[in-house]
Amino acid sequence: MSHSPIQAVVFDWAGTMIDFGCCAPVLALREVFAEAGVEITEAEARRDMGRAKRDHVRALLAMPRVAEGWLARYGQSSNEADVDRLHDAVEPKMRAAARDCSTLIPGAAELAAGLRARGVKIGSTTGYTRPMMADILPLATDQGYAPEVVVCAGETAEGRPSPLMMWKALVALGAWPARACVKVDDAVVGITEGLEAGAWAVGVSASGNGVGLSETALAALPVEERAARVAASAKALADAGAHYVVETIAELGPALAEIEARIARGDRPV
Repeated sequence: MSHSPIQAVVFDWAGTMIDFGCCAPVLALREVFAEAGVEITEAEARRDMGRAKRDHVRALLAMPRVAEGWLARYGQSSNEADVDRLHDAVEPKMRAAARDCSTLIPGAAELAAGLRARGVKIGSTTGYTRPMMADILPLATDQGYAPEVVVCAGETAEGRPSPLMMWKALVALGAWPARACVKVDDAVVGITEGLEAGAWAVGVSASGNGVGLSETALAALPVEERAARVAASAKALADAGAHYVVETIAELGPALAEIEARIARGDRPV
């Protein structure tokens, strides 16, 4: 088996490697806002997916409709103390929801094992905090997926779309140059993270937040509707600058083979 010219692949978690449909954060965020007396829709919960959860809460509170609802409920606009309170409430709910939505997406373990067999280092970044990941990591290991490095929200000065988590992962892996590394993510902010880090970026269109449906629910859609929803998700990722877009992690192999060929001939991910 040939040694790969790719130094490292850094994967996102929810919607990319686990939790088909990226459902856990939506459940947790909607529950916390409902308990605070300001309901949010699923679409609102999904709009800033991929950001660190504190940034995500802040973005939700800044949405005009949510801001108006907060003002009506509390008689004043939200502030950083409210961000802290909601984030602290989200964390245990996210941990529970993430534990319940921790099934690996089909093909994830096999893909990672194949890469590792060819000398590729495996890292990960996530918008989840370390406590939110506490139950996921052993469950993923039990299913055959254990990246060498996990960088969580709050462990760098800024989260996505900044490249800091990606860089931290590459430093920990000892992987360089970034132009020989790949970021794989289902969220636009994760694609930006990879590009800003100087790496190749591959979007995952069907299993992530862009469609936002479980594997069963997606399969149950009429063919035309399924195709339209996946195409819209793919377009958003491509528009963000993804070099390649695949439906799920199971189809990543050919895109990585093309990236290998491009690295071998000296192409850069500009």
